[in-house]
Amino acid sequence: MISKRNLFGASAAAGLLARPGLVSAQGRPGMVGSVEAAEAAFVFGLPLVMNYTVMYEFAIDRNSGQFKAPFNQVWNDAQVFTWRDTAVPTPNSDTPYSMCWLDLRAEPVVLSVPDVPAGRYFSVMICDGNTYNVGYIGSRATGQAGGSWLVAGPGWQGAAPPGIKGVIRSTTQFALTIFRTQLFGPEDMPNVVAVQRGYRAEPLSSFARSAAPPPAPEIRWPRITADLAKHHFFDYLAFALQFNAPQPNEAAIRAQMATIGLDGRGTALPHSFLDRIELLGAAVAGERKVEAAVTAAGVAMNGWRVSPIPGSPEAYDGNWLLRAVAAKAGIYGNSTEEATYPFTRTTAAGETLDGSKGRYSLTFGPNQLPPVNAFWSVTMYHGGNQLLVQNPIDRYLINSPMLAGMRRNPDGGVTIHIQKDDPGEALRANWLPAPDGPVYMVMRLYWPKTEAPSLLPIGRGAWQPPGITRVG
Repeated sequence: MISKRNLFGASAAAGLLARPGLVSAQGRPGMVGSVEAAEAAFVFGLPLVMNYTVMYEFAIDRNSGQFKAPFNQVWNDAQVFTWRDTAVPTPNSDTPYSMCWLDLRAEPVVLSVPDVPAGRYFSVMICDGNTYNVGYIGSRATGQAGGSWLVAGPGWQGAAPPGIKGVIRSTTQFALTIFRTQLFGPEDMPNVVAVQRGYRAEPLSSFARSAAPPPAPEIRWPRITADLAKHHFFDYLAFALQFNAPQPNEAAIRAQMATIGLDGRGTALPHSFLDRIELLGAAVAGERKVEAAVTAAGVAMNGWRVSPIPGSPEAYDGNWLLRAVAAKAGIYGNSTEEATYPFTRTTAAGETLDGSKGRYSLTFGPNQLPPVNAFWSVTMYHGGNQLLVQNPIDRYLINSPMLAGMRRNPDGGVTIHIQKDDPGEALRANWLPAPDGPVYMVMRLYWPKTEAPSLLPIGRGAWQPPGITRVG
């Protein structure tokens, strides 16, 4: 995440701009009077820089500690996130992940999935360098049957060969594929692994058994970390823009960014002291604008907030602030039709949730369970860092597959007990362990129903998440 402190320093910036792959701009007008353009560039570019940071750690830097696999190779993780996983805030502990970063410069990549047994939700999300969800494969989008889909970068004009079920268009030359496969419990992991073995990625020429095109040129990637991104945001934006072809609805913002040297060709900004001071002020203002929008995002429902995630380029329709809000709140989030995420830090009465100060409960009435086509979950995080909470029973969430083993209320509803201490054997099946401190909770509704009662459209649907109440 971008912080408000010292985004730029002249001496450090000079070191970054000397790195291979970044070339100094010549003859550009001074920054004086261009703060508005720089602030707009920050809002536009925040998702791009955040995406580059993750891509560098996951697919480029083998020594990052987060490296998964090189481009165009599928990486499978035969586990769900636990309290030991601290790289990504608000991690999903419902579905083991597979992922594949795509380099689409030389030719498209073909993604293949196996037949997945009925009743096991899975989804394959293709998210490009603009953080647009440009396509889906899986239970909701294409069904449980296996097949192959072609992912093409901007400018590709070829024809899909036989055996391709569909073509997904990325707006950028690099994209991320995220595979989510439902896990029913610890003993179910071998079945998930069997599905993961069927996830494949291969160049189009390999799939079609045709001659491969010339390889794309080597890129000398500028090193990036979260800390470097905080200090040199606009330099990384200048670098990332060269891989994101201008879109028709970007004409105005691209012209505005060009006035401060962000020309989309990978050239870097000058780094005089005055320039850096101006950029620092613009970045702080842009970040405050995004953070304020994140705080105000969504619709309030019984202490929860629910925010729609447009996902596709068409749904965002050039709303750069909304795109930045979605990335800041949780980069690579599913589009609303695939999953919806109510979240809360308070009771229905507005009291801040804190496991060190109270016990709480969340009750779904007999006809009030979340309306989904796939499954739902309620996940516990520490309110301070939004990470999963270490607890004696290694339980980080309660989800719909667990209902069969939970204690039901006399009316058929179910109550989840939210507290840091074990409530005892009689209630343990319904216990969601809380931290000894502030609480942050996220409800996930996978493939939410659209027929009434539904959470959708958000703010107008008939179903709302029930509020959390203090006990005693």
